[in-house]
Amino acid sequence: MAETAAAPAPAPAAADKKKFEKPEKPNADLFNEQLAKAEKEYQDAFAQYNAIKAKVEIAMPNKNKESPTQKRRQELISQANEIRSKQGAGKNTRTAKMDQLKRLDEQLRSRMTEQKNARGKVPFKSVEDVDREIERLEKQVNGGMMKLVDEKKALTEISNLRKQRKNFAQFDILAKGIDELKAKIKELKDSMDDPEARALSEQYTQIQAELDSIKAEQDEAFKNLNSLRDERSKLQALQQEKFQAVRKLKDDYYAQKKAYAEYERAARQAVRERQKAERERFEKEKKKERAQKLLQEASDPAYLEEIRRANSLLRFFDPSSAPTEKAPLLAQSGLTAEASRKVDDSGIKGTPLLRKEDRGDDYLPAVKKGKKGKKGGASEKGFSVPPAVIDDCAFMGIDPPMSAADVPSVVEKIKAKLDHWKADQTAQTQRNIEKAKKEIEKLEAEEAAEASGTATPDGVNDGNNADAETDDKVEAVTSDLKDASLEEKDEQDSADCHDSDGSSVTLGAEEEVAVDEEVHKEVDVHAAGETNDGEDDRDDEENDEDMVDDDAEERE
Repeated sequence: MAETAAAPAPAPAAADKKKFEKPEKPNADLFNEQLAKAEKEYQDAFAQYNAIKAKVEIAMPNKNKESPTQKRRQELISQANEIRSKQGAGKNTRTAKMDQLKRLDEQLRSRMTEQKNARGKVPFKSVEDVDREIERLEKQVNGGMMKLVDEKKALTEISNLRKQRKNFAQFDILAKGIDELKAKIKELKDSMDDPEARALSEQYTQIQAELDSIKAEQDEAFKNLNSLRDERSKLQALQQEKFQAVRKLKDDYYAQKKAYAEYERAARQAVRERQKAERERFEKEKKKERAQKLLQEASDPAYLEEIRRANSLLRFFDPSSAPTEKAPLLAQSGLTAEASRKVDDSGIKGTPLLRKEDRGDDYLPAVKKGKKGKKGGASEKGFSVPPAVIDDCAFMGIDPPMSAADVPSVVEKIKAKLDHWKADQTAQTQRNIEKAKKEIEKLEAEEAAEASGTATPDGVNDGNNADAETDDKVEAVTSDLKDASLEEKDEQDSADCHDSDGSSVTLGAEEEVAVDEEVHKEVDVHAAGETNDGEDDRDDEENDEDMVDDDAEERE
C-alpha cells in the first residue's frame, strides 16, 4: 500500500525540476565590451544631433533693429547677471559661516558626549545627593551598630564620595563651555538669516521666469525652419535608436542576472524547506518518544521512593517492627553489586554470639548503684542520627527526633504515611496513567492541528511517503502502551522480581547492607547510653569482648 501511495510522486518532482531549471549565468566581460561599443555609437549620433541643432539656432533670421521683446530680454539678462554676482560674493561669506558652524557643532557634540560619559561614571546627579549619602554613611558609622567589616567599607565609600564631590566642579566647567558653544552657534545662525539675500533670490526667480516666457515665444515664432529641423528630426531619431539599443543591452543583461539570482534564491529556499520538513519530522518523532516515555513512567507503581525511604527509617528507628519481607521495589537491572563469595558456616562449631537487643529475656542489664542524675545526661548525650536519616525524614515531611523520647512518635508518623501510601498506591498509579494518557492526547491534538494548518513544502512529499510506514509503527506502539493495564504492569514487575526457584531478587544490596550496619551501630550506641550506667555494665562488655576473642582463637 505504501508503494501505491508513493507511485504518483515523480510527477511533482518533475514539475519542481522544471520549475528550478538552471538559467545561464550572464557573462560580465562580454556585456562590458558590447556596452562600450553601443555607447560609442550613441555618443557619435548625439554629437551629430547637437551640431545640426546649433545650425538651426544659427539659421534664425537676424533683425537689425531690436524689438521690445529683445530689449526686455537683454535687460533681464543684465539684471540676472548682476544678481548672480551679488549672490556669488555673499555665497563665499555664507560658505565660511557654514564651515565655522560645522566645526562648532562638532565641538558641541564632543563636549556633550564627554560630559555624558563623565556623569555616567558617577551615580549621583548633584553635589547635594553626594552630601546626603555621605551624611547617611557617617550617621551609620557614628551609631556604632555596624560590624567592623561594614564600618571599613562605609569609611572607604565615604572617602570615595568625597573625591567624587570634587569632580562635580569639572562638570560645571563642561556645562559652561557647552552653553558658550550653543550661544555661538545661535549667533551664527542668526547672522546667516539675511533678509537682503532672501529678497535677491526671490527677484532672480521672477527674472528667470520672465526669460523663460520670452524664450517660449521665440520658439513659437521660429517654427518654419523646416529643412534643418527635418534633418535634426532624423538625427534625433537615430540618436534615440542608439539610445534604445544601449537600454535594451542593459535590460537584457540585468534581466538575465536577475533570473540567475532568482534561481539561486529558489534553490536556497528549496533547501530551507527540505530542512524545515526534516526538522518537523524529527520533532514529530521526539513527541512520540516523549509520549511513550510518559506512559511507561506513569505505569510504574506509585510511591516507590516514599515506601523505600519509609521502610529504611523503620529499620533504623524500630528494627523489631520493620517489615520482614525484602521484596525489591524495582526490577533487577543487572547493575547492582553482588557478594563476591559465600561463607559456608556448616563446619563452624560453638555458640554464636548475639547482640544485646537479640538476647531477649536471657539478658538483664545491671542496675546502677552509683550517683544519681547521670542516666538522663548520658542518654541525651549519646543520641545521634545519621545525615541519611535526616534527609529521609525531610523528604517525607517529618521532623527528625531530637532525643530518644521522640522516636516512638516519629515511628508512628512513618507507619501512618507508609500505610497511606500502600493503600493509595494502586489508585495513584492509575491516576498517573490517566494523566499520561491525557498528555499524550494533548500532544496528538497539537500535532493534528499543526498538520492541518501548515501547508506541505515543495519537495517534502517523497520523504513523507517514505516515512509513512515508520510513523504507523510508532503510532501503533503508542496505542499499545495506552491500552496497557495496571494488572499487566504488576504481573511484569512480579515476574522481574522473582527468579526461577521462587526466591526474591533484592535490588540495591550494597545500600541495604550499609543501612543495616548503620542501624546496628546506632542501636549499640543507644543501648550503651541507656543501660551502661556503671562499672557493672562495662564489665559485661569486657566479658563479651573476651568471649569473642576466645571464640576467634578457637576457630583459628
